[in-house]
Amino acid sequence: MILLRLARRWWRQLTSMRTALLLLFLLAVAAAPGSMFPQRNLGAEKVDAYYAANPALAPWLDRVDLFDVYASPWFGAIYLLLMTSLIGCLLPRLRDHATALRRRPPQAPRHLSRLSAHARLGTSALDAVEAAGRLRMVLSQRRYRVALHAGTDGHVSIAAEKGHLRETGNLLFHFALLALLVGVAAGYGWGWYGNRLLVAGPDTGFCTGVQQFDEYGLGPRINATDVPGYCFELQRFTAEFLDNGQPTVFRADVTWSTVDGRPESAGLQVNDPLRLGDATMYLLGHGYAPVLRYTDRAGRAQTSVTPFLPVDGMLTSDGVVLFPDANADTRTGKRSSDAQVGFSGVFMPTAGAAAVSAYPGERDPVVILNAYRGDLGLDSGIAQSVYQLPRRPLADGRLQQIPGRATTLRPGERWTLDDGSTLEFVGTRRWITVTVRDDPGEPIVLAAAVALLAGLLCSLSVRRRRVWFRVTPGPDGCSVEAAGLPRTDYSGFRAEFAAIVAAGRTAAGTRGDAQPVGVGTAEREPW
Repeated sequence: MILLRLARRWWRQLTSMRTALLLLFLLAVAAAPGSMFPQRNLGAEKVDAYYAANPALAPWLDRVDLFDVYASPWFGAIYLLLMTSLIGCLLPRLRDHATALRRRPPQAPRHLSRLSAHARLGTSALDAVEAAGRLRMVLSQRRYRVALHAGTDGHVSIAAEKGHLRETGNLLFHFALLALLVGVAAGYGWGWYGNRLLVAGPDTGFCTGVQQFDEYGLGPRINATDVPGYCFELQRFTAEFLDNGQPTVFRADVTWSTVDGRPESAGLQVNDPLRLGDATMYLLGHGYAPVLRYTDRAGRAQTSVTPFLPVDGMLTSDGVVLFPDANADTRTGKRSSDAQVGFSGVFMPTAGAAAVSAYPGERDPVVILNAYRGDLGLDSGIAQSVYQLPRRPLADGRLQQIPGRATTLRPGERWTLDDGSTLEFVGTRRWITVTVRDDPGEPIVLAAAVALLAGLLCSLSVRRRRVWFRVTPGPDGCSVEAAGLPRTDYSGFRAEFAAIVAAGRTAAGTRGDAQPVGVGTAEREPW
């Protein structure tokens, strides 16, 4: 029995609204480390980089799952406790609210003058039953729930109440919050996403798969084989700008298909994603990829289409172009260990002062490059960024800059290096960055958000109140008395009650001096 009483006590504590609010705050605090530390499901390479930068601290953080916050047992425990608390708190309130909706409005108190709003309407020539019927109609027209009660002394009271929508909205708000938590959990557990930079052209497409994404994240309840197979190819990208560089149109024309299906054409815009059924593609960004052709000293030409990353709103972009097969052995094709070539520099769609583009559209495209020769370190097995020159070969002197100033090239121009090799700026292609994702909790979250706002609006705007009319028969007809009581402070109730009293006098046809609407002198009756 002691254990049972203790369990009941703890259950009451857990299912109180105070505990639910405390758990909601605790969940927000527990989610904060997820934005402070890199997460494995969003990028394992970032976690590895954190390990390399903080070798002493990282293992301790990993022990408490700070690199997997949202999949950690302690975060899941808080989440489940919050959902349990909300369910245990809301179900009894829902039961009580359903009972209140079925219950008839209560009979009028004995002393109506004690209520917060009270008025005597005078006497009417109608009999009590007919007057009560007309007063009931007055309240029904104002959407009150109305009930008639007959007194033992022959009087008839009309009880009416309004404002149950307030508690309905309150419950809707909290159930929507619960649904929101369920939707977020479903999206995290069974959702996935993959990001990819896609260059325009027939030879640069990709298919959805974790190996072909530049960055991806999988929910803990799915694996790589659950990602649906789609293939994409960028045909063209159109961007239009105002004279001040402000964009007006972004449109990507893509061809997509399932792995074994027929290709289809579609348009992709910033606010118009491509719906694929079990996945959606969104347009994230765009830029330019200079096309450079390098001809080594043996006369062999290599062409590279390399995306440069924008650094400002005018699409001034920087990047590197690597030619690891340059000057390879003509007989064996083996790469040279000291004559590989790379270039780093800046691309401007419209040449401007101080190596900064003057306009994001291609009016005067220019690329400014520095040349490097040596070992690019691509065969070392060490991961490195494709947007930067290899750091280790630069640091140990295996890759050195070719003496000379940076060279500026426009489309069709050629640069001859010191060993007779040449680099030609052929032109540019457009590229876009896209994300392909599926979030099964998205419809739940959307519906919950709408319901949450609707419930909050009802909860804040509706006030619950009750109104009574008492019709007492007399020798020349009947006398009518009215009273009202709001459940909470409601500044507009006095005007509403006065309008009801005026309509009741007209409907019942009362005559004589009516007591003006006022406040009773005694304490308020309990609700």
